[in-house]
Amino acid sequence: MTEERDKKARRSLVSLLAELPTLIIQLLKDELENFKREITAKLAKLGIGVGLFVAAALLAFFAFATLIAAAVLGIATALPAWLSALIVGVALLLIAGILVLVGMRSLKKGLPPVPEQTIESLKKDVNTVKGLGQ
Repeated sequence: MTEERDKKARRSLVSLLAELPTLIIQLLKDELENFKREITAKLAKLGIGVGLFVAAALLAFFAFATLIAAAVLGIATALPAWLSALIVGVALLLIAGILVLVGMRSLKKGLPPVPEQTIESLKKDVNTVKGLGQ
């Protein structure tokens, strides 16, 4: 009876060892997919931050042009036209500053572009294979 049970145990061990390459390949595919998903999410956040910086730079450019126009109007005309152009330029600079702050916050959410969840999952997988558990 014990010999028969030993044969069944050996067969199941052999079948488990035969399945091991397939299981490892599937595990690696799953980890790669997790890596791709995490990197894509982080890069999307980085893209939004970069877009906001571009918008801020564009507004800063127009603010600078408006401030130049304010100086010209200040010299050429009376105070009301000069003051109104200066107010518009300052308002554009304030909007650009707000966009920079929002863009920096978005960039910080996407940095560093390291797949932290995938790394943790791989560490758990390695520990499980080593027999250390979680």
